[in-house]
Amino acid sequence: MENKKANKLVDKIIEDLGKTGINSDTLIDDLKELRTYALEEQVPLVVKVLRYTYEHIEENDSFLIPIPDDEPIDEETTSSDNDTVKDPVESLKYLISLTKSLNNKMNISDLKDYRDALMAH
Repeated sequence: MENKKANKLVDKIIEDLGKTGINSDTLIDDLKELRTYALEEQVPLVVKVLRYTYEHIEENDSFLIPIPDDEPIDEETTSSDNDTVKDPVESLKYLISLTKSLNNKMNISDLKDYRDALMAH
């Protein structure tokens, strides 16, 4: 995002995740605040992903969405291999970091993957 306050908040969220893990109370408030910056900048994909993210955390008290694969999914891979989240904190840190650089096409692609995974969950 372009807003410096939004980027500082992204850094704060990532730092907090590193220190305390998924602490629902402050994390959800921070995600809601970050979402207001995305609304101001009129970035509907980020607005939606952030809302789905904090709703998912409220519901599950964790982040159960894995980091999107760089490789196309191999037909022989079972869905249970892809559904396991090795590190919920790392996945959430990655998702939040994607919002900093929305000019990067890979970031947009990964945000869309997160959106779809959150909707399916």
